[in-house]
Amino acid sequence: MRIITNNKKAYHNFFIFDLLEAGIELKGGEIKSVNCGKINLSDSFVVIKNGEAILKNCYIAPHSDASSQTSFDTKRSRKLLLHKEQILKLERKIMEKGFSIIPTKVYFNNNKVKVEIGLAKGKKLYDKRQSLKEKAIQRDIDRVLKSY
Repeated sequence: MRIITNNKKAYHNFFIFDLLEAGIELKGGEIKSVNCGKINLSDSFVVIKNGEAILKNCYIAPHSDASSQTSFDTKRSRKLLLHKEQILKLERKIMEKGFSIIPTKVYFNNNKVKVEIGLAKGKKLYDKRQSLKEKAIQRDIDRVLKSY
């Protein structure tokens, strides 16, 4: 498994509960760009429409290779490949107040591009402050332990 990109903003802005691995439907030029790491998940999200999971607002930059002359829409909606039971489970969960589906990671698994999506609930400002405080304390503890 080779990680291409992480969505660090997702862990800062949301509590992530259930993680699922989903395939993603890409075109030829998009796969080249993803392989080079030209993908951004920071503002993307997943919606469920007509029994399909769709990744919205995910930016994939066009590949600069001269051989790939086909251009594509960089922020087009891309279908996620999940089992019907998984889609129904996610759909029931997002009906509850405050839940959404956020992509957290993109990686290669057996030469296939996979997206890790998570069921997320938004953090309040005081939750974000608490998380930053815990990270700072953990960093200080690690620094002290490393010196011994």
